[in-house]
Amino acid sequence: MKQGCIGDETLFDRNAMSDPTASFLFALTNAGSERALKAEVAAAGRGWRPSFQRRGFVTFKCPVDDEPFTEEALGAAELAFSRRVCLSLGKAESEEAALALAPAGARVHRLIWDGKRLVRAEGEASEPAMGEGIVTLVAFSPEEIWVGFHRHRPGLSPDPGGMAGLEMPPESPSRAWLKLEEAARFFGLHFSREDIAVELGCAPGGVILALLRRGVSVIGVDPARLAPVVMASAVTERPEGPGDPPWVYHCRKPAALVGKRDLGTRVTWFLSDMNQSPAVALKECGRCIRMCPSIRSALITLKLTDLAEAADRDLWFGELRAMGFRTMRLQQLAVHHHEMALLATDRRA
Repeated sequence: MKQGCIGDETLFDRNAMSDPTASFLFALTNAGSERALKAEVAAAGRGWRPSFQRRGFVTFKCPVDDEPFTEEALGAAELAFSRRVCLSLGKAESEEAALALAPAGARVHRLIWDGKRLVRAEGEASEPAMGEGIVTLVAFSPEEIWVGFHRHRPGLSPDPGGMAGLEMPPESPSRAWLKLEEAARFFGLHFSREDIAVELGCAPGGVILALLRRGVSVIGVDPARLAPVVMASAVTERPEGPGDPPWVYHCRKPAALVGKRDLGTRVTWFLSDMNQSPAVALKECGRCIRMCPSIRSALITLKLTDLAEAADRDLWFGELRAMGFRTMRLQQLAVHHHEMALLATDRRA
């Protein structure tokens, strides 16, 4: 397959593989989020008609019978409750038959049913080039394999089914490590040793551990204690700049009591994983972000009591715009339960 290069991104020649069309598409979601996904699609007014469903897997029929879905149409299908949307090319009773339904030369991603949910198969390559065609095989059993197709594009997870397949290290003090690492893979986030991050609701320190191992110094805000593995990098006074090795400064205060002196003037990343409602969490996040003009990006974990609360997305985006952010995205990640990742970037100076 011919390849070309634009800037730093390798692009596949789109003419080297014809794109199929399909009367159906399928979307991959977290088990238990199927209703929320269908509600999101309905609210968007796409006209997609829900059809077949399994846990974590929902198919939709095209709005007009003689106007099938195209791969280009998937580019506009950014859904908070779906990690991947594919043209549905049908299902087969063996992998050989499934591959026969797919465009020749496409990369193959495999997902398998483990009895409770879909998981990515071991050994999958997960760094497709921009524009590369990808076939997703979803195996509910060896005799029931669904075949999907999409092209990789900016803003799309490179991993099979949008799942990084991460395993939390045994020394991590919490699942928050998984949330940060999964988000970094899914969104393509970049951190450097020049960054200083602040995290609200940081205890016991899963996100801090992930950031420290990426070379990022962290100001952790939480009245609760941090785990010893995190405190091994602790400093007693907040430095003015990033460190090598990176440091962690524990600000043992509730978020509502944090002031400018606690945060300094060099914070570039803002993170939050507070056990508060979205409204309360965003209020506290906004107060802290406005104290730090140097913040450029934010990753906020929102806790939902009901997934239907995600219908407030436009309200949340409006609050982020008022903080100066220009690009926002809401996404439920594979490691989330009743949670959503709210990413905001490109903040104005």
